[in-house]
Amino acid sequence: MPLNRRKFLEKSAVTGAGVALAGAVAAPGAEAAEAGEGSRGRVKRYAFTVMGTTDLHGNVFNWDYFTDAEFDDKAHNDVGLAKVSTLVNKVRAEKGRRNTLLIDAGDTIQGTQLSYYYAKVDPITAEGGPVHPMAQAMNAMDYDAAALGNHEFNYGIPVLRKFEQQCRFPLLGANALDAKTLRPAFAPYSMHRLRTPFGRDVKVAVLGLTNPGIAIWDKANVQGKMTFPGLEEQAAKWVPKLRSMGADVVIVSAHSGSSGTSSYGDQLPYIENAAGLVAEQVPGIDAILVGHAHTEIPEYFVTNKKTGKQVVLSEPLKWGQRLTLFDFELVWEKGCWKVEKVGAQVLNSNTVEEDPKIVRLLSDEHEKVVAYVNQVIGTNAAEMTSAEAPYKDVPIIDLINHIQADTVKQALAGTEHAALPVLSQAACFSRSARIPAGEVTIRDVAGLYVFENTLEARLMTGAQMKAYLEFSANYFTQTAPDAPVDPAKLTNANGTPDYNYDVVSGLSYEIDIAKPAGSRVTNVRFGGQPLADDARFVFAVNNYRANGGGNFPHVAAAPLLWSNSDEIRNTMIAWVKAKGSIDPAEFAAVDWRLTRNGTPVF
Repeated sequence: MPLNRRKFLEKSAVTGAGVALAGAVAAPGAEAAEAGEGSRGRVKRYAFTVMGTTDLHGNVFNWDYFTDAEFDDKAHNDVGLAKVSTLVNKVRAEKGRRNTLLIDAGDTIQGTQLSYYYAKVDPITAEGGPVHPMAQAMNAMDYDAAALGNHEFNYGIPVLRKFEQQCRFPLLGANALDAKTLRPAFAPYSMHRLRTPFGRDVKVAVLGLTNPGIAIWDKANVQGKMTFPGLEEQAAKWVPKLRSMGADVVIVSAHSGSSGTSSYGDQLPYIENAAGLVAEQVPGIDAILVGHAHTEIPEYFVTNKKTGKQVVLSEPLKWGQRLTLFDFELVWEKGCWKVEKVGAQVLNSNTVEEDPKIVRLLSDEHEKVVAYVNQVIGTNAAEMTSAEAPYKDVPIIDLINHIQADTVKQALAGTEHAALPVLSQAACFSRSARIPAGEVTIRDVAGLYVFENTLEARLMTGAQMKAYLEFSANYFTQTAPDAPVDPAKLTNANGTPDYNYDVVSGLSYEIDIAKPAGSRVTNVRFGGQPLADDARFVFAVNNYRANGGGNFPHVAAAPLLWSNSDEIRNTMIAWVKAKGSIDPAEFAAVDWRLTRNGTPVF
C-alpha cells in the first residue's frame, strides 16, 4: 500500500504540536495527605503512579506460536498483555484508578506470529480489515500513551499509520520527523491532568523518543520519508517547552537503552542506547521509561550534570514479562506542584493469571493464528535442531543459508553477476528451533527465523569476508588449550547475543578459541583452495546486517546487487512449499569448526 503523501503531511501538521489528553479526576482524598507545617499552615501532598511496559513485540497471550505451547523459559517467566492487564488492574485498585497512568516505550506490533498474521496474512490495511490485536488489547487496558519503537516500522509506514488510527491513545515520537519539513511526523508528547483533592491539578507530560537506528534498520521503509535525529537533541528541545506549558512532572518514554552504546558503529552521528545520556544531559526530566535493550532495570538513578538532580530510570523486561511502577510523591510549594520523591520497581507477570477480559476479547484472533501456523507445507527426512548451533556447524543453520543462496542465485540469473559464487550468512536466532522428521508446518520453518528481516545481495571480496568472519568470532570466550570446555560458558563473550554470531556458507574455515579476539580465524578456503583476498563473491545477507546492525565490517558499504521486500521467513516457507520436502543430505556440511591450536574442540 503506497504512502499517501498528502495525508502523511496533513497528519504531521496536526500532530506536530503534540497531543493533549483529558486527565482523570481523583476521588476526594485519594493518595493525598495534609501535614502540619507550623505557622505556614498545612502542606499539601499528592501521590500517583505511572505504570510502564516496553518491547511487547506482539505478545498478547502467554503463548509461544513457534512451539505451539504455553511460553516458558529457564526462569519460568510469563509473557503477554493478558498477564500485564491483571497487574494493571491490581495497581489501579490499590492506588485509585484516577491516580495512575499507563504508558509504553515501543516495539509493539512485531515479533510474534500473531502480529505478523495481522500485518501480512490478514492485514489491518485491507479495506474493511481487522483491528490489530495489540490495538484491541491496549485500548481495552486504557493505555494513555506509547512511544514508537524501531520495529514499528518493519511492515512499512502504511501499516504503522493504520495501527495508529486504531489506537485510542497517541503514538509518540518527538525525534521521528518528516524528511521534507523536519516537523514531527507523530505527536511528540502527550499531556495528562491528574486532579487532586486540593483543586490543584497535576499536569504530567509524557515525551516520546524513538531510536535513530530506524534510519538504518528500516531504510527501505523510511528513506526520503522520515528522519530520526538524536534523543538528547530532541529532549533538550522539548523538555523546556513542556515545562513552559505548565508540566509539573515530565516523564520520557524512550525506545533506547541506557548504556550509551550503539550496535551500528559510526554510520550515524546518534547514539542508539541514549536514555542514560538524556537523563544526564537534559535538565527537567523526572523519570525515564527505558526500552529497546531487552534488559531488566527495576530502578536506576542518573545524576543530571547541570542540576545535580537524580533522575530515575526503569526498564521492564520484554514481551510483558514485567510491569514498571514509577511512584511519585509531590508537594505543593510556592504555587505549584514539586516532585518531592520518585522511585521505581517492577512487578512480575508470572505472579498472576491472564485477565479474562483480554482472553475473551482476542481468543478468536489467537485461534486463527494457531491454525495458520500449524498448516503442513512439506516433509523432512531427518530431524534438525539448533540446540548446538552456537558452537557447532549444524544442518538447521545450513538450511537457512542454502535457501538464501539458492534464492539469490535465481534472482541474479541472467545478470552481469550471475557467474559469481554466492556465499550466505545466518545466525542462531533461537536455540530451541526444531524441524521434526516427517510433516513440516509453517511454525516449524518460521521458528528458525524469528525476526522480520529481508534478504539482500552484496558484492564482497575475499579480504572483506575474512574480516567479517574474524569480527563474528568475537562471540567466543577465549579458552586455553588445556582448559575444560563448557559449552554454556563458551559463547556470548562481552554480552554478544546469539543473533550477532554469523556463520558463512560457501567457505570452509576454523575458529581457534585459544587465541585472542582478532586473530582467531584460520585456514579459510574456497573450493578447497586458500581464499584469495581479491576474489569476488555475492554475499546473501539479511537487511539488518547489511544496514549495519551488529557493526560487522565492510558489508554496509558493499555494493548492493539485489534486495527483496519479503521477509526471509516467508522466503523459507515458500521454498519448502514449492519443493515439498527437505533432505539435509542435500545441503548439510561441516564447513566451520572450533579448534584450539589446530585441534578440533568438538
